[in-house]
Amino acid sequence: MLTPEEIKAKKALGEKISMVTSYDFAFAKMAEAAGVDQILVGDSLANTMLGYKSTREVGMTEMLIFAAAVCRGAPNTHVIGDMPFGSDANPELAYDNARRFLDVGCASIKLEGTPEGVIEFLRSKDIPVCAHHGLLPQTAENFKQKGKTEEEAAAIEAAAKYTDSLGCFEMVLEHIPEDLGSRITKGVKAATIGIGGGKFTDGQVLVMHDALGMHPGKIPPFATKFVDMYALGVEGFKKYVESVNSTKQV
Repeated sequence: MLTPEEIKAKKALGEKISMVTSYDFAFAKMAEAAGVDQILVGDSLANTMLGYKSTREVGMTEMLIFAAAVCRGAPNTHVIGDMPFGSDANPELAYDNARRFLDVGCASIKLEGTPEGVIEFLRSKDIPVCAHHGLLPQTAENFKQKGKTEEEAAAIEAAAKYTDSLGCFEMVLEHIPEDLGSRITKGVKAATIGIGGGKFTDGQVLVMHDALGMHPGKIPPFATKFVDMYALGVEGFKKYVESVNSTKQV
């Protein structure tokens, strides 16, 4: 299992970092067998696993169930617990919830933005933190690319450098211009993980359902479908139904 220090070292050595989301035991086993560097138990499970329209609808109860399953499935992989909406409302609450993620086996936690005093408090308690800048799904009014104006880009870059100064070992850069992703990557010691952050970040993260083609709808423009598992699954179920229907009655 890669430690936070080893992940930062990969950046220093110019080695790329792979990360995918995973939400259960079976797919976590697949990710570990494939040699993925990190697994993010993302609050995107609200959409992909529970069918909610917004990630704001999932809480710590659900997140801990999925996180524990992933940790059991990938015991030798660095697993990140994604702090759901409201779980980091103040430093003390954030610490309690971060500890709950670590207690079920996660190696670190991720949170969006720079909630007042929260990252400072978590780092003072030696909680490994992965920051998240750019598009922040929990609070975003829309899902358009962020950082296109000079003012917005400057704010994102400043936030990234601030969390870097606090000792975050890593940061996700979501849906920002490639040149901004490159500039932040060069300007921070933390490893940068892009999801629509351009090809010059230190690594990339994809939602499992997008990477494996597990839903029939459109995927984000910055995502890549590497296999069509939805079509394979439907075909498999069809063959099962046909086999049942073809069974002769005695």
